Amino acid sequence: MMDLLSQAWTIVLQPEWRLWVGGVFCLIGGVSTVIASVGVLRFPDFYTRLHAASVTDTLGALTLLFGMALMAPTLPVLIKLVLIGLFLVFTSPTSSHAIANAAYTAGEKPLIGDVKAQLDDEEGDA
Repeated sequence: MMDLLSQAWTIVLQPEWRLWVGGVFCLIGGVSTVIASVGVLRFPDFYTRLHAASVTDTLGALTLLFGMALMAPTLPVLIKLVLIGLFLVFTSPTSSHAIANAAYTAGEKPLIGDVKAQLDDEEGDA
């Protein structure tokens, strides 16, 4: 059993696989963040745009941080990346909720039902 654990530990410490896997995670995080920005541009109302921005950007940032953590050269860099990830996990949902609450309090109503018809009616009234 100890021999198996020592072999697994030597594999984990080899930097070659960590660089490739970390690069793949960074690529996935970058694509996810680009998808979030497209969602912000394409969605019809404030709340769906906020959802696209908050959820997908948080996922993309955490995936990027995980990829960078795999490629981290030293332990202090890894600790900093973990702390940044924890900060994102705690602050992103809170800030998104505060923004959505402020918009609802200010009178911004979500689009419900036939969104295309509602948007056409709003354009006709303006």
